[in-house]
Amino acid sequence: FPSQLKSQALGSAEELRCLQMLNQQPEGSSLEELSSSQGCLKLASTIKAYVATVTENIIRRSAVKEAWQSYFNTSEGQLPPKTAGKPSAHLTLRPQSLAQDGHSQRFGNLSQSCRHALTHWGHSSLQSHVQNMTYRAGRLRVEQPGKYYVYSQIYFRYRGTGRDSGPQLVQCIQWQPAHSPPVLLLKGVGTKCWAPEADYGLHALYQGGLFELKAGDELFVSVSSLAIDSNDAAASYFGAFRLDL
Repeated sequence: FPSQLKSQALGSAEELRCLQMLNQQPEGSSLEELSSSQGCLKLASTIKAYVATVTENIIRRSAVKEAWQSYFNTSEGQLPPKTAGKPSAHLTLRPQSLAQDGHSQRFGNLSQSCRHALTHWGHSSLQSHVQNMTYRAGRLRVEQPGKYYVYSQIYFRYRGTGRDSGPQLVQCIQWQPAHSPPVLLLKGVGTKCWAPEADYGLHALYQGGLFELKAGDELFVSVSSLAIDSNDAAASYFGAFRLDL
């Protein structure tokens, strides 16, 4: 028993000397540079493994806590505001009096082929949303600069009498920089002729493209004809989302 205590004392003294040697080494030194003693190398390796394990556990717990708090505020029991995530919006055309659209000068001097600006879009329903962008009176406003994919589809419903009664239908996505007149980004055209016995014809125009947009830029949709089926939210829509390229 006395010899065992003496051995433990000698081991403790040796470990203490190793710790002193480790403490005197400059930052960034490798374990092989610390000492030629295998005992010191083993002690240093053990300490390094322990510190790495503790650090990893702390980082993991912190990451889990932050992820949880980002999705649910446990202190208040409420969902956090929708500020996280990439900017995106998907708007659906609402049932409306389309005859009132396109006559306001708020959209500037639009070309004759796309003179009717659509001003009534649903933005807070099961089929629509706005996140980190702003919607107001037909306009979608960019809050964060970047490359955005912009798209729109309009479902036209035309009633005519005769084979040659099919109109030329035009849909435009307009871009309006801050303090500047609107600029035509995309233009879709479709000409249809339906059979004489048909009571009406349906035609959908879709278009989309990638554009560099700045904060404060606004987007809106204009059309050539107000003969639109606005009762189907899945058929007529308008939106944009940012891509990190």
